[in-house]
Amino acid sequence: MDEYTQIDFKPFDPVHKKTEALIQVEGGQPFSVIKGAPKVIIDLCQMDAAVKQRATKAVDRYAKKGLRTLGVAKTNDQGGYDLLGIISFFDPPRIDSKKVIGDIKSYHIDVKMVTGDDLAIGTQISKDLGLGANLRTADSIFKPSVDIHSIPEGIEKKITESDGFARVFPEHKYGIVKAFQDIDAIVAMTGDGVNDAPALKQANVGIAVSGATDAARAAADLILTASGLSVITTAIEESRQIFQRMVNYVNYRVAMTINIMLFVSLSILFTNITPLTAIMIIMLALLDDIPIMAIAYDNAAISPEPLRWNLKNVLRIASVLGLVLVLENFLLMAVVKHYTDQSLNQIQTIMFLLMVIAGHLLLFVSRQKSWFWLRPWPSKELCLAIFSTQIVAILICRYGWFVTAISWKMILLVWIYALIWMFILNMFGIRFQRL
Repeated sequence: MDEYTQIDFKPFDPVHKKTEALIQVEGGQPFSVIKGAPKVIIDLCQMDAAVKQRATKAVDRYAKKGLRTLGVAKTNDQGGYDLLGIISFFDPPRIDSKKVIGDIKSYHIDVKMVTGDDLAIGTQISKDLGLGANLRTADSIFKPSVDIHSIPEGIEKKITESDGFARVFPEHKYGIVKAFQDIDAIVAMTGDGVNDAPALKQANVGIAVSGATDAARAAADLILTASGLSVITTAIEESRQIFQRMVNYVNYRVAMTINIMLFVSLSILFTNITPLTAIMIIMLALLDDIPIMAIAYDNAAISPEPLRWNLKNVLRIASVLGLVLVLENFLLMAVVKHYTDQSLNQIQTIMFLLMVIAGHLLLFVSRQKSWFWLRPWPSKELCLAIFSTQIVAILICRYGWFVTAISWKMILLVWIYALIWMFILNMFGIRFQRL
């Protein structure tokens, strides 16, 4: 091999899908050698129809076995190219790809394969990964007349209904992402090469995988430092848990605000009773803050469906829960006032205790779309925060710290009353979740 010297080299070009080297042979004329996508190389070569058909069949045969191929050719005396052969090699998907794709699809997220490989190999790999076999070549969709910045509706439909895309160039990847965004889809894309950079930049979430080029990293929103793609599944789960915690917080906060504001104001207006003193309202706010902070550590449910903010739904559920709490408060105050010998100050203490207990039990209700005792169960942090503040509230009411003391019997009755209403709150929550 010493008689062969490489004079020039052109690295792989993702647009032309080939690499080229100029070789000088000792005592002879220099010649060029090219290798790249088999279809590109075959089309560049001079051959009769029978040889071309045989080469194409060889590529298809290897593709059906899951093998990628490269075409190899060299220049001839006429200045054209002669096909030297087809090289097959096995380039398997990442080891966790099939599982990750299955996990992502279980969360009702569509996954599409976008590859520069030929249609046959792309179809085989897509089927192996459980993505379907309805792949289209990019040139069958993106005709020269198609503007990728403004894709016609008919083309968009073809793109969105396909399982994947083969023989894709960088501008096609950008166009595919844009087409999904035009139908209001939120698009995440993974990539590692320079040719992925435009699509990574356009996507709502561009993800550069481990080992990606600098261009892909610069264009991406997220950069994976560990090998594999399983972290994407983890990110989906974490994001949905965070979103659910936010909803739980809003439900609780709006319901409690309605409860306190309506109960206090309506009580003063219609019964001429001030149900809470100023110090009680301050202590109530302080005792509420601890469980609220613990919501951040709760074992929130992971929704099987993609989540979008629905303010109308959140306000409806929170308002219903808040109004039920107001009814709960007025009913207890009426019973205590007319059927016990408690003083006005003691009634205020009872109402303070109820609002602490019922409010914190509301956290167990508002965090679930079903019955509060079902999984996922509340975290240790949330339970500790709720029960510790309950103990503090009980001690305040029993020993008269800043309030008028009440008996252990009355404390027990308030607890039983709040637990009964917890089930009632849960029933209302479930009913309005399903509307």
